[in-house]
Amino acid sequence: MSGARAELEGIFRAALEAVDPGAALLRAAEWENGALRIAGETLPRGSRVSVVAAGKAAPALALAFERLAESLELRGLVVTKDGHGRRLARLELREAGHPLPDSRSAAAGHAALAVAAQASADEALVVLLSGGASALLTTPLPGLTLAELRTTTELLLRSGAEIAELNCVRKHLTAVSGGRLLAATRACHVFVLVVSDVLGDDLGTIGSGPCSSDPTTFADALAVLERRALLERVPPPVREQLEQGAAGLWPESLKAGDSALTRVRSVLLASNRDALAAASRCARLLGLEVRVVTDQLRGEARVLGARLAALGLSRLRCDRATLLLAGGEPTVTVRGAGRGGRAQELALSAALTLDGDAGVALLAAGTDGSDGPTDAAGAYADGGTLARGAALGLDPRACLAANDSHGFFSREGGCFVAGPTGTNVMDLVLVRVAAAA
Repeated sequence: MSGARAELEGIFRAALEAVDPGAALLRAAEWENGALRIAGETLPRGSRVSVVAAGKAAPALALAFERLAESLELRGLVVTKDGHGRRLARLELREAGHPLPDSRSAAAGHAALAVAAQASADEALVVLLSGGASALLTTPLPGLTLAELRTTTELLLRSGAEIAELNCVRKHLTAVSGGRLLAATRACHVFVLVVSDVLGDDLGTIGSGPCSSDPTTFADALAVLERRALLERVPPPVREQLEQGAAGLWPESLKAGDSALTRVRSVLLASNRDALAAASRCARLLGLEVRVVTDQLRGEARVLGARLAALGLSRLRCDRATLLLAGGEPTVTVRGAGRGGRAQELALSAALTLDGDAGVALLAAGTDGSDGPTDAAGAYADGGTLARGAALGLDPRACLAANDSHGFFSREGGCFVAGPTGTNVMDLVLVRVAAAA
């Protein structure tokens, strides 16, 4: 492994440590005078608490909460992506389909609503929310089938839709999102503890906002499908449901001003900005100059990869080695039949720009440890990436055109495999620029 690659991977892991969900939860709550204090409210010892945890960070959050709440009476459900589960002592663990929902996702959504409904008016409901929850709790609203929701989700993902667009549609097709979990409970206190995987950390978008008000409407969901040229491609019952909702024939998602929202206390535990800050600290300790390019990285991954690589090349004349940092969530419009993800596609695009230049190296990776339908978190690229691929007969431009970044990097050696990290705060891109000779 090259020195630049090892350094970038070390900085990435330092960023992951800073957004560890369990540690963040333990910092956000404390015992005080015989009661657990969360977001200014207290739960006395012996209180009955219902828990719904969903997302890629759900097991880590649930483990920490079990440890913190050992003197509380807990019951509830934890739902996460396949392979991300951990052994829990008091809460039920389930795994379900992600990013495409499956029958387990529908069943988990029903179970989450049941947990919320069982909480009485003198009890608390704790919702531990992180990225992936939308797919993991996909229970269709009446009149729709899981197959129709799955097809709609897949079309949106392949279209390059941003997470806010995807969740706008889901909030008008599913039974848990858009504040419906909150509407299902009588609990006097609802604590929502969140690890953010969305730009701007909007609580109504994270996990499709099961306990948040929703500013979007059925008409907005129709507009998303039209903007992404999907209105005629989604299953007809989906389009009909949204059209009927826009006409006032179905109840809207929960809106601002609803009295149920007065029971909610929300805490943002960790975000992409926390990861960027930790990466910056680590890089400075290593003697690098640091520049955070953006914490709002968005748009087509292949376009962003070329731009960030070019920015790195433009700084080669600097006297000090520099780390350029970017965080956010690129998108991929799928046109080919290859395998990959947004981080690997960004890295492959960057490699085309960096070709032959030894001064710049890039690591792009998802903080959840998975990039698209692959076992890689992302990929590493530098000026020698294309040469290493060419020695194996790989055509990087053909791979990029086919959305087959994983097919390239899995053979070239650039794949960065982290395994399930237990957290999810979108993606990080690290660009190391060598000092001028």
